[in-house]
Amino acid sequence: MSYRDLRNFTEMMRALGYPRLISMENFRSPNFPLVAEVLIWLVKRYEPHTDIPVDVDTEQDRVFFIKAVAQFMATKAHIKLNTRKLYQADGYSVKELLKITTVLYNAMKSKGMESTQLEDQETSTFKFNLGSKISDLKMARQLASEITSKGATLYDLLGKEADLREQRTAAIARPLEMNDTEKVLRTSIKEVLEQVQKMKDLLSNVASDEQNLEAKIEKRKQELERNRKRLQTLQTVRPAFMDEYEKIEEELQKHYETYLDKFRNVCYLEQQLEDYHRVEQERFEEAENTLRLMQSKLREEENRLHKNGNNNDDSDIEFQEDEGSDDMDPMERRTVKPNNGRMVTIQGRSSSHIVGTMNGGESEDEDDSDDSEIDVDDEDDEEEDEDDDEEDIMRVRGHNKEISLGKASRRAQKADSLVESDNDF
Repeated sequence: MSYRDLRNFTEMMRALGYPRLISMENFRSPNFPLVAEVLIWLVKRYEPHTDIPVDVDTEQDRVFFIKAVAQFMATKAHIKLNTRKLYQADGYSVKELLKITTVLYNAMKSKGMESTQLEDQETSTFKFNLGSKISDLKMARQLASEITSKGATLYDLLGKEADLREQRTAAIARPLEMNDTEKVLRTSIKEVLEQVQKMKDLLSNVASDEQNLEAKIEKRKQELERNRKRLQTLQTVRPAFMDEYEKIEEELQKHYETYLDKFRNVCYLEQQLEDYHRVEQERFEEAENTLRLMQSKLREEENRLHKNGNNNDDSDIEFQEDEGSDDMDPMERRTVKPNNGRMVTIQGRSSSHIVGTMNGGESEDEDDSDDSEIDVDDEDDEEEDEDDDEEDIMRVRGHNKEISLGKASRRAQKADSLVESDNDF
């Protein structure tokens, strides 16, 4: 039983007009009353006046009922039913019931199609009567031409019948020659014998091929058995190199474990090295940031001191102009210049900004100021050795000092030119 057969059976019974609704679950278990009811309805549908026993209470009655239905369908509808499957009254009986329902369903469909075709023809003739008459006229003309041609052909053949009758009668009346007949029979017998011999040869070849195949199969079986025994012996015997193999395998396992430990240690050390480099990089970046901050602070301080130095330079220039107006000896002026230079260097040491004198002095005074600057640089170098960060700071500071010294020397030259102009007056 299949789901498709059960579905088709229920749909066909519904289309045929069976009054009871058949479910797909009715044939999950044996249901003989339903099968008997369906069989009686189908038989009545096929021939309403037939007499079928409807008593199915006992086992004998059921057997007699199934036999009667099967005999009726075999004689009337030429449908062969399996009585055993019908008696089971389960899903397998659906296939037997489908044989009857399929015939009735196809007949109903063909009848319905004929009725629909007749209705369509009536409507079409009613609607298009003129067109159908024209088509009938064309068909009549075609049939008339065919009848004429076939009639002429038949007339010609009947005209030849007199000669053909004589030839046919002569051929029938002619006696058969025994020699020709025997010759034909011998030829046919010879051909048949040749065919028989070919068949025998083929059969003998088949027998020989069969023997060869059996011999090959037997040989293969013997080889298989021999190889199987050899395999069993090889499995039971322990190889001579097995001990050495196991020993080498143990050593290899130890080396592998050692390799794993070392590899793990190397990975750990590489990770530690990466962490160390990352920390150093972070420290370096922090140091650079601090240096930038300190440089910015130093620039601000230098700018502030530069402004203060400019104010001091202006006051010194005014003071020297007042001194130049008085009568002073060159020796006194010479004694004043070193003192001013020392005062400027001391001021530069305290404020980390060196400012030159406004008065143009001798070369000895300039050497003294240079010596004081070298002393300041030496002290700064000693402080740089104490701390690496202070070293970078002092480098920046030394560069700024050189810039300030250049500016101070230029201011001193300007001041000397001003003093000389005052002395000229």
